[in-house]
Amino acid sequence: MRPEYFDQPCRSALNHVSGMPFEWTLNPYMGCAHRCTFCYVRAFERRADRPSGDAYGRRIRIKPNIAGVLRRELARPSWSRETVVVGAATDPYQPIEGSRRLTRACLEAFVEHANPFGIITRGPLVVRDLDVLAEGSRRAKVAVDVSIPTLDEALWRVTEPGTAPPAQRLRAVRRLADAGIRVRVAMAPLLPGLSDRDDSLANVVRAARDAGAISVWAGLLHLQPGTREHFLDTLGAAWPEERARIETLYAGRAYLPKRASAPVLAHVAELRRASPRRAGAPEPIEPLPPPEPERTFFAEQLGLAL
Repeated sequence: MRPEYFDQPCRSALNHVSGMPFEWTLNPYMGCAHRCTFCYVRAFERRADRPSGDAYGRRIRIKPNIAGVLRRELARPSWSRETVVVGAATDPYQPIEGSRRLTRACLEAFVEHANPFGIITRGPLVVRDLDVLAEGSRRAKVAVDVSIPTLDEALWRVTEPGTAPPAQRLRAVRRLADAGIRVRVAMAPLLPGLSDRDDSLANVVRAARDAGAISVWAGLLHLQPGTREHFLDTLGAAWPEERARIETLYAGRAYLPKRASAPVLAHVAELRRASPRRAGAPEPIEPLPPPEPERTFFAEQLGLAL
């Protein structure tokens, strides 16, 4: 079933968030056609009385005016050019972006204002915007995080039904790296007992670094109400024994205890350190220093004659 799309103009573009490693986000779309079974946004949708199960991702809200709203917000004297993460709640490079180009328009606004930004995506379409990403990187700090938690095609097909195959995403990482874009691979979420095995972790880290990723980071699955039910039902339809195991593992909690998650994250860090970045991969573009103010400006302000 193809998603249904509808326009819903927005009043604001920038969202202030808490409890994340960043404070500002932007999402040109709400609802995601990738329909990943483990997506934490399903829990948000449930709390908002919107579909979080199989119907999630069937209706995508489009913000047609978001680039114009963003430009106004970036131009406010109170805005201090903080980093904005694009795609924290819905993938900015899901298929509809191919025709609507709202993500690209927002990136162009960031570039115009020399505002730092980051992108989180599973969509190889990000390489379409290499020109904007390169120009943005020359003006401010820019980073792209491509999510690749596994290279196992059977696991990918069950858990990420609307996404591009992992191999396509790795090709996108390589193209981004070759263009001098600061690109990282996010192994998130790792599924206990499925994608956190030593061989699986090593394969992803090695492939990511060979593609030119400057870093690799990981995060473990968390199951809040809304996400939990759909993920377990989908997993159970494919592998009933895995559903029973993970259901027991997460009984009465949304997150694994630190004693279970910390060793996995530490192992990913070890693998990253032991896996050199591909030889010959270009170094990421560094922002140019801001231009020196013209002397005439200061002279005019001080009333001096040149």
